[in-house]
Amino acid sequence: MAVNDDVLIIGGGHNGLVCAAYLAGSGLKVRVLERRGIVGGAAVTEEFHPGFHNSVASYTVSLLNPRVIADLRLAEHGLRVVERPFSNFLPLPDGRAFRLGGEHGLAEVAKWSARDAERLPEYFAMLERVVAVLRELMLLTPPNVSDGFVLADWLASFSVARRLRHLDMRGRRDLLDLFTKSAGELLDHWFEGEPLKAALGWDSVVGNFASPYTPGSAYVLLHHVFGEVNGRQGAWGHAIGGMGAITQAMAAECAARGVVIETDAEVSRVLVEGGRAVGVRLADGRELRANAVASNLNPKLLYTKLVPREHLDDDTAQRIERYRCGSGTFRMNVALSELPDFTAAPGTTLQPHHQSGILVGHSLRHFEQAYFDAKSKQHNAGWSRAPIVELVISSTLDDTLAPAGHHVASLFCQHVNPEVDGGWDAHRDTVARLMIDTVDAVAPNFARSVLGFEALSPLDLERRFGLVGGDIFHGSLGLDQLFSARPLLGQGSYRGALPGLYLCGSGTHPGGGVTGLPGRNAARELLRDSGRRFMPERT
Repeated sequence: MAVNDDVLIIGGGHNGLVCAAYLAGSGLKVRVLERRGIVGGAAVTEEFHPGFHNSVASYTVSLLNPRVIADLRLAEHGLRVVERPFSNFLPLPDGRAFRLGGEHGLAEVAKWSARDAERLPEYFAMLERVVAVLRELMLLTPPNVSDGFVLADWLASFSVARRLRHLDMRGRRDLLDLFTKSAGELLDHWFEGEPLKAALGWDSVVGNFASPYTPGSAYVLLHHVFGEVNGRQGAWGHAIGGMGAITQAMAAECAARGVVIETDAEVSRVLVEGGRAVGVRLADGRELRANAVASNLNPKLLYTKLVPREHLDDDTAQRIERYRCGSGTFRMNVALSELPDFTAAPGTTLQPHHQSGILVGHSLRHFEQAYFDAKSKQHNAGWSRAPIVELVISSTLDDTLAPAGHHVASLFCQHVNPEVDGGWDAHRDTVARLMIDTVDAVAPNFARSVLGFEALSPLDLERRFGLVGGDIFHGSLGLDQLFSARPLLGQGSYRGALPGLYLCGSGTHPGGGVTGLPGRNAARELLRDSGRRFMPERT
């Protein structure tokens, strides 16, 4: 069968689109194959209730890399991101509220602890010293661990070491702490005020089925502070039109570069001949051939469902079975007749706190107990009795999402067990009501303002978006699944288990989040192997 394309990309999520655009911009003929009827993966905007649209999975912007934004001309294709007025609003059980960021600076922190107000700038400075170096490493291909000496791997190791030299000894010690310790231990060392530690520690359990006191959770916290919005580092924002505006802009640039995008094109098998990936078979029976295949899927899904087992060595097959996936996330999209009226900040008229990240969760110990409840299944089938909920009301920043006078809210909820007794289909609505009641406890008009909702359990996230176990990162961000070991040692350079097979999704370095960097980095390596020059800007 003739080869019609240079590269076939499995999965039209944001990293697949990014990879395709860079490859096509460097002269390759590229085809993207997407199982669903729309591209974007988990970064999509869809109608979930009549007249109400939302970013139904991924829901907020910060980690999208500015180089990707510039190289792919996303702003020219209509992408506009607006910032929140401040970072977080925490309505507390005692009726008070804590605000962090924006105009709510050290004076707000000092209400709980003068010592914390003194230490907070030093804490942010510590993070920024480490992040400044790691931002550079995110753009690099990790040194691969191969069976033989490879000059490129040695040079990559040297490049990493050279960047780490920018950190003094104190910085290197901070880096070690952030990669190995728990977020709880780190934050307890720095601060004493519980609301501040909760606001900062939330990032350590986002999509991470763990306690904030689990060793390694400090890195998950660190992973979430890499980003920026409109040049302001560490900020979070909203894409006008929802997260789908990002991936639609990417798809537009792909089209401008000649990429062919097929939707409703589910891949059922990677074709292997002579030990090499040579194409794919689609669910409709078609077979497509190419010089290379790049997968944007969770590596576990790729290797257990699409690559025939006989083409994997025993060690790879066994280790990918043990590749850790699974999130404590329960995701909801909610249509509202009015804004929440918080006991701690009354009123349904739009106020700045409605435009922030609203966190219903007051302490690290609360976070830890939520995890224990879901993990142990002691009190129920597998979810927290007192969950953590981040509420983001996107329509307060973007009036395109809801009818006039109404609003849409994203509820990002922790902790639920990826596997519950009796299966998620039996418990979805029960847990959805629990999440609504959790918000209603701090905003007593919330439940009665709900016009409709969409609830996505970990199983629903897997079925709809291919997020195995509901894992938003395509694999846990543990030390054993980072950098050269993501997804496995020997595949850290975006080259898969077979010649001709590449990995371009969040299951590779630098991991999850809507960054675009796995796609960008993978394209660079694929072009290197094909003898092409990596040309970031459109030719």
